[in-house]
Amino acid sequence: MSSTATRPDPPPPAAGHGGEWRRRAAWLTLLVLLAVALALLVRLTVWQEATRAQERVDELAQDGATAVRGLLLRVQQELQALPAASPPWSTDATALLGREAPVLRIERRDAALRLAEALERPATAPLFALIPRADLEQEVVAACAQARRGEGPALSRSYFVPLPGGEGLEVVDVCLPLAAAGRPVGYQVATVSLAALLERALSPEQLRRHELSFVDGDGTRLARAGQARGAGEVVAERRVEAPGTPLLLRVDRAFEPPRLLPPLATLLVLSLSVVLFTLVVLLARDVQRRARAERALAEALAFRKAMEDSLSTGLRALDLDARTTYVNPAFCTMVGWTADELRAAATPPYWPPELVPVYGQRSLARRGLAPAVAVAAEQGFETLFMRRSGERFPVMIYEAPLVDGQGRHTGWMSAVLDVSAQRQAEERSRQQQERLQASARLATVGEMASLLGHELNQPLAAIASYASGSLNLLDQPDARTPALVREGLQRIAAQADRAGRVIKSVHDFVRRREHAREAVDASVLIEAVLPLVRLQARKSGTRVEVELADGPQRVQCDRTLVEQVLLNLTRNAIQAMEEHTAPAARVLRIHVRRAQPGWVAFAVADGGRGIPPEVGRQLFTPFFTTRPEGMGLGLSLCRSVAEQHGGTLDFASPPPGQATGTEFTFTLPAAPKPAMRTRRDSAAADPPPSP
Repeated sequence: MSSTATRPDPPPPAAGHGGEWRRRAAWLTLLVLLAVALALLVRLTVWQEATRAQERVDELAQDGATAVRGLLLRVQQELQALPAASPPWSTDATALLGREAPVLRIERRDAALRLAEALERPATAPLFALIPRADLEQEVVAACAQARRGEGPALSRSYFVPLPGGEGLEVVDVCLPLAAAGRPVGYQVATVSLAALLERALSPEQLRRHELSFVDGDGTRLARAGQARGAGEVVAERRVEAPGTPLLLRVDRAFEPPRLLPPLATLLVLSLSVVLFTLVVLLARDVQRRARAERALAEALAFRKAMEDSLSTGLRALDLDARTTYVNPAFCTMVGWTADELRAAATPPYWPPELVPVYGQRSLARRGLAPAVAVAAEQGFETLFMRRSGERFPVMIYEAPLVDGQGRHTGWMSAVLDVSAQRQAEERSRQQQERLQASARLATVGEMASLLGHELNQPLAAIASYASGSLNLLDQPDARTPALVREGLQRIAAQADRAGRVIKSVHDFVRRREHAREAVDASVLIEAVLPLVRLQARKSGTRVEVELADGPQRVQCDRTLVEQVLLNLTRNAIQAMEEHTAPAARVLRIHVRRAQPGWVAFAVADGGRGIPPEVGRQLFTPFFTTRPEGMGLGLSLCRSVAEQHGGTLDFASPPPGQATGTEFTFTLPAAPKPAMRTRRDSAAADPPPSP
């Protein structure tokens, strides 16, 4: 038997060690993955808890800012409810101090900001015991100046008031302007404690766990409330929007890490597959949400771009240096430059060269304004642009501030409307209106021509008679001849002057072309048309009565158009009495009276048969007339003139106090009375207008 037959096979150590190593490696990998999963779980839990803590602090900061703003608004409302004079002011102010804990002091000041009366909360130490109020008035003076400019309440910057015992308070002043008849008569000022505002902004439970404070722009704490001292771990800040100087509210809370995860034995029970499956599911869901969000964002961007590209209104975005950052196709079509050319230009090329300095100065001046002030000053303004061809055209611009995610003002977004077609249409309408006025005026002159022939016959016949008599006297001289000839020549001159006045009144009416609004007395308007009115009235035997209200009645109007309205209405009134009114009853009445505050009424009444209802419904329709020789434009133009002046034209048949006849009444705005400037006012310089 050989030795090799009985030798046992050696164990395969390499193979055994390799399998063990692989098993250990698998377990090690499992443990590592499990540790990684647990670390990720702990990390995600801590991050989620921190996020929730931050969200809670953000919500608390928002609620606190809203509560502080509400308290300030309530203080403003309480100030508005105070009477302007004492003693009722003292009684109501004392009650207000008892109701509103944050209010420490209430002052009543005159129009020059001089202190008239002041009340303080009786339970607290006097505010200005150490430093007089007169030494701490710069903030309230600035707030009241801003309130007077804005015609509403304004908040001052906070300032520190030292108190006896080494303590002090940070306070703000709320200033409310008082006005009467559009002029400032005084101010109501309330001094509010910032610490008291903080204590009333949140509940006691919230103040126990958080620190609430007002901070300055550089981070300096102005006032605080709450038992806990914040560690700066979870901080939220919100700006309290108030008229005047805004306040910055900070909420601070120490971060409380979450409790330990479930016991280790329970965690070991969790298999790696469940952990990995959970992570994969969460990752897949997150990827799906991201994909949906990206699709929604892409669709929103595509929709916005399609909407902006389809607009006929030009859109542009400018930065604070007036450089173009965005334009839509409509704006490019409007001005004639491409978007790349507009973005590359340092100065907008659509600014007319002669206006570039003016527009540049306006942009520089606007950079120093707050967005809300700049928009209130320039929102919806008209200016002039230039096309690439050099054509100037008017545009209407509506602007809004561009604010980034950090609340910084980065530029302006503008909607630009090309109003050149509208202005051309307005110009054509104005020219058409002028042509219609001229046609109506010429029609009136045509009707006056026949009256001129009748009226001029009398002075011309008298001139011929006096001239013939004077020649006869010269043929038979005697002692009285020079005196009689001189008297005849004087009568000839008087009749020639009479004829000239008649012709001049018609000539002035036809040739007058100015259309400027001016302050004119009503009697001047009446006297301007009376020669022509009496010319037609004498032909029909009509008596003219004019009644003017006591005192001057000045109106702001276009004198030529209003005189034409008066002439048309009086001519219609005279014609209405020619056929069916007895000669004794032919009376034309012209009345001028004060209709209501700010308006003057002109009334033209006749004694005719009145206007039937079926005719009255169409009376102001263009080209509607009841006379064969009429054009149907007179009353329509009269109403248009009245409406252009902001007034009305209407009729009553019969007029008040009469059994028959018709009265047409139209109103015109009364001219403002000249401002009485004192010597001191005339010496004061007016502030320059904002650009």
